[in-house]
Amino acid sequence: MERVAIIGASMTQFGQREGEWIQDLLAEAGIECLEDANVEADEVEHLYVSNMASGEFEGQTGVPNALAHDLDAMPAYTQRVDQTSSSGGAGIFAAWQSVASGASDMTLLVGGEKMTHKTTGEATDVIASLTHPVEYKTGVTLPSFAGLTARHYLERFDAPRESLGKVAVKNHRNGVDNPHAQFQKEVDLETILESPIVADPLRLYDFCPITDGSAALMLCPESVAEEYADDYVVISGIDGATDTHVVHEREDPTVMGGVVESGKGAYEMSGRGPDDIDVAELHDMFTILEFLQMEGLGFAEQGEAWKLVEEGYTERDTGELPVNTSGGLKSKGHPLGASGVAQGVEIYEQLVGEAGPRQVDADVGLCCNVGGFGNCVITTIMEAAQ
Repeated sequence: MERVAIIGASMTQFGQREGEWIQDLLAEAGIECLEDANVEADEVEHLYVSNMASGEFEGQTGVPNALAHDLDAMPAYTQRVDQTSSSGGAGIFAAWQSVASGASDMTLLVGGEKMTHKTTGEATDVIASLTHPVEYKTGVTLPSFAGLTARHYLERFDAPRESLGKVAVKNHRNGVDNPHAQFQKEVDLETILESPIVADPLRLYDFCPITDGSAALMLCPESVAEEYADDYVVISGIDGATDTHVVHEREDPTVMGGVVESGKGAYEMSGRGPDDIDVAELHDMFTILEFLQMEGLGFAEQGEAWKLVEEGYTERDTGELPVNTSGGLKSKGHPLGASGVAQGVEIYEQLVGEAGPRQVDADVGLCCNVGGFGNCVITTIMEAAQ
């Protein structure tokens, strides 16, 4: 099986995109990715769209077919990929499979979501629909799961509340240098710790925003990549896994089984391990998730991730493992279907040296995209082509 390469990437401005709808956002990212990869639209054989809820948010379905029309990419095969908030990572997996299987020599993946035209309550209700019906009926939302887990983690592992705040401080600082991020402003620890409580002990700045945006990646066999680009990356490892749908059925609420299993599969495929990763994009929908993913992926022992954050281990410019150089979901924003694709865009740009002021020294990168509260997870390992 030939290795799969990424030869182009793009990301729209994330944030509140007034007067634009999902088709506008998808087309913007798709066109920019075609240009970045130097690929003509009629060369695209498979076109995947990662999107969680265009029907619920806009009453719009059939978005992949419409995008093929907008890009003039007919007669490419089209498919929508929905795996809740990990739809972007699932899209990378699907696009990788299409190329790795030999079914396509040029696959375009575009992920996007339009959310900000809804109220916070309406958007939260759409997102909460991914929980188990029994949990949903009792009013359980993802923020409440995050608050319960954070409280348990802090007490069980004797972690200071400030350690979660420092995740937000770091990611906001990184977002300042991302021109496409929703928030490009530093936030100090005092502001974070004094912001309104959302789900105790988590406060406003422990949560990512509601976001509009889109991102795209162009995938092809490595032999084809050499015809289009001098610098590209290869997907050396990728895997997906699921955990219990009912969160309270998990043996240990501080362990995300989907993270552990998908990471294990990606490491095995790539022949790499946690110590080989130079930069990582983790799904910090809530600050506590950065701790749980660091531990699930083997960057820290269980209950120890907070110590690494306190020590500066995950800082962009001085840490041994820069985490969320893009600003993460916390600062960059979280347009559901686009987030996992945007993680891939950041790792791609880091590995080909196109990350600008966010650039770190990296040859191997990892991104982990989480659906729900760890219900489904995709972990991808990328390497700079040698």
